[in-house]
Amino acid sequence: MDFVSPTHGKLRFDEMFGRLVGFMEEEPDQQYHLIIGTDSLLSEDTTFVTAIVVHRVGHGGRYFYRKQRNRKMESLRQRILFETSLSLETASRIAGELARNGYSRLPVEIHLDVGEHGETRNIIREVVGMVTGSGFAAVTKPDAYGASKVADKHSK
Repeated sequence: MDFVSPTHGKLRFDEMFGRLVGFMEEEPDQQYHLIIGTDSLLSEDTTFVTAIVVHRVGHGGRYFYRKQRNRKMESLRQRILFETSLSLETASRIAGELARNGYSRLPVEIHLDVGEHGETRNIIREVVGMVTGSGFAAVTKPDAYGASKVADKHSK
């Protein structure tokens, strides 16, 4: 599972996690949120980008992303469910590492690329249920910038 940092380049999971924790340790008295979101782009295949954002509330943040290609998924519902499962997989792995490193109280949000307006409105309850049932906070559009802005930026 390789990630890319705009600042540090290509990183293995453990390196990415170290940079994420290092960012929080620079200013430990600040408030932090961890945001995970996935977006996809349909072409000859389907490109999925999962973004991990560590937000120092009121003072910026850092992000990392992972890009992977999969077979062409023309069904929007199938793509959204797969995006959600990729975000959940990443969130679970990071939450486990956070718990082992003394950061179990860090709020983890999963930003979903769904909203009340548009084609995805019929799947909101299903994916929000997947996320909250897994123990994470679910955020939808227009507030889901982890998926709709950060991940989307690198899916092109």
